[in-house]
Amino acid sequence: MKRFHVHAHVEDLQASIAFYSALFGAVPTRHEADYAKWMLDDPRINFAISTRGGKPGVDHLGLQADDEQELAELKARARAADLALQDEGETTCCYARSDKYWLTDPQGIAWEQFHTLSDVPVYSESRVEKAEAGSACCAAASQSATKACC
Repeated sequence: MKRFHVHAHVEDLQASIAFYSALFGAVPTRHEADYAKWMLDDPRINFAISTRGGKPGVDHLGLQADDEQELAELKARARAADLALQDEGETTCCYARSDKYWLTDPQGIAWEQFHTLSDVPVYSESRVEKAEAGSACCAAASQSATKACC
């Protein structure tokens, strides 16, 4: 079963953690100095906030697959619909190692589709960040300077 994903940029991480913890009735499942994530089952969502990236607000949306087969099904659906996808493959971003790719809707909204493989102790080690020091960690960032990851 897939999980809806939303990543938003915030200016004040602690104030935002307090707000979303009250809203969701739960503390973050992951909390770093620049990032927090809630993995909720009701509603089934991966909601992440960070102080990295562009102006405050929603950065990107996504679908998190529970396994590689589910991710392959999502990718096959995108290809069958002839949607342009940017395959990032296995990458490290947002304190997680994931297999992922990106789609962009007609309005320019980035959609991440991914399967998380493991947690890691660093925010990112992606090819994009290595190629462009200081840039955001996601492949979508190479298309839009305001995009960040996860």
